[in-house]
Amino acid sequence: MRNVGVLALQGDFREHLAALGAAGAAARAVRRPEQLAGLDGLVIPGGESTTIRRLLAAYELAEPLRERMATGFPVYGTCAGCILLAREVDGAPAPPLGLMDIGVTRNAYGRQVDSFEMDLSVPVLGAPPLRAVFIRAPRIDWVGPAVDALARLEDGTVVAAREGNLLVTTFHPELTGDARFHRYFLEHVVAGSGNRLAVS
Repeated sequence: MRNVGVLALQGDFREHLAALGAAGAAARAVRRPEQLAGLDGLVIPGGESTTIRRLLAAYELAEPLRERMATGFPVYGTCAGCILLAREVDGAPAPPLGLMDIGVTRNAYGRQVDSFEMDLSVPVLGAPPLRAVFIRAPRIDWVGPAVDALARLEDGTVVAAREGNLLVTTFHPELTGDARFHRYFLEHVVAGSGNRLAVS
C-alpha cells in the first residue's frame, strides 16, 4: 500500500484524503516538513493558490518540498495545486514550487458563479468519461515538449497533464466520487517515481 500525503494547509484536502483511500492508498494530512518523511507521494488540493503559497512559506514547507520534487518525488496538483506546480502563472515566473513546464492563467473561466461541470474523455483512464468539476479553474495556456497532455476540452485546451513525477488537473476529480485519477496517480506516477524532472 502506498503512503500518500495531502497538503492540508487550506482547501479541500479532506475530499482528497477520502479519494486516495478509495483508490487504495494510506493517506494522511501534511502540515509540517517532518510529515513528508515516509511518503511515496503528495497531493496539493484545490483552494486559494496565493494563500497556500503563503502558508507553505510560513510552515517552512516550500523548500523541502521543492527539493524532493526535483529528485523525483511524485506530486499531484488539482486546481490551485496546478497553479502552484506551474513554471509560469499569469505570464510571470512562479516560485517556489513552479517546476512543471506549463503556463497557466488563474481564474481563467470567471468567478465562482461561472463554475461548470462536464463529461470529459480521458484516454489514460479508459471508459466511461470522467465527470469534471471546474471551480474558479485555471487555464493551461501552454505545455512544454516533455509534458504529456492527458485530457483536453473540445477547443483543445489542456485540462490534465503529466511531466515525469508531476501530475496536474485544472478540475476537481475528488468531488465526484470517481477515484480513477487518484488511482492513476498511484499506479503510474507514484509507481514510476524514478522519473525525475530536469531542474534549471
